[in-house]
Amino acid sequence: MDPDDLNTKRIVTVFGGTGFLGRRIVKRLLERGFTVRAASRHPARVSQVFSSTARMPEAVEADVLDASSIGSAIAGSQAIVNAVSLYVEQGAQTFERVHVEAAADLAAASRGGEVDQFVQISGVGSDAQSDSNYISARGRGEVAVASAFPGALIVRPTVMTGPDDVFLTTIVRLIRLLPVYPLFGDGGTRLQPVYVADVAEAVSRLIDRRNHKGSFIFEFGGPRIYTYTELLREVARQLDTHIRLMPVPFAAWDALAGLAELLPAAPITRNQVDLMRHDNVAAIGAPGLKELDIEPRDIDEVIRLIERRA
Repeated sequence: MDPDDLNTKRIVTVFGGTGFLGRRIVKRLLERGFTVRAASRHPARVSQVFSSTARMPEAVEADVLDASSIGSAIAGSQAIVNAVSLYVEQGAQTFERVHVEAAADLAAASRGGEVDQFVQISGVGSDAQSDSNYISARGRGEVAVASAFPGALIVRPTVMTGPDDVFLTTIVRLIRLLPVYPLFGDGGTRLQPVYVADVAEAVSRLIDRRNHKGSFIFEFGGPRIYTYTELLREVARQLDTHIRLMPVPFAAWDALAGLAELLPAAPITRNQVDLMRHDNVAAIGAPGLKELDIEPRDIDEVIRLIERRA
């Protein structure tokens, strides 16, 4: 039997299927022949997000914060991907509720529904013992998922880039705009940016391996490690422009982010500042893109996509 024919008989439900990473996972799974459900609080967005794809996913209304709404999305699925994420707490949407409790509820419901595979999208640096509420919640969410669904695959990308991201796109825009670029601290934080499409491809390959054996935690990083200063200088070089850098203490960033979070669309958040305090690099020896036969793309290609989109 053709592998694509076999995949068509397998239903994969992606929660957060219209998000930055989730929609790319959906697209790659469709290209591999899977029957895909894009579960979202706003299912009407599905037809807009995937209007240019050859095959359309099934739009399913579901909210991971409402355990009663996820049953129909899970029903009949052979694999579940939880790509739901939260960067700014608002009302009932807290890091604890989204990254820990809702993730555990979804994993438990998936196990009860006899789902074969569960993939939890987390992040490099997730640590249940961290002083940061965001980083701690991501780490505790991993533990909760692994307990509710033994054998779940935990995917930890480094900071992800793409033509519609909020990281590299912002850097490109500000380098062109600002006469002086502010650094986080002294600019020494190490980063290993990874192209979001490479992460999506990796997740699709993990799901395509029906009888996965081996590690249950994967860390996906790009081909190069930069300090923040080196990254900014490399982006400026790619843009063929000059850059002047100015160190800014993290305390000042905390104050600025606290004020920014009062805005409807915060340009920077305190958890993003927390993340920049720590190196964002895949652990040495951790299974990653190489083990899935993926050659990661560097930021030069992503910068070209950003410039083309602009």
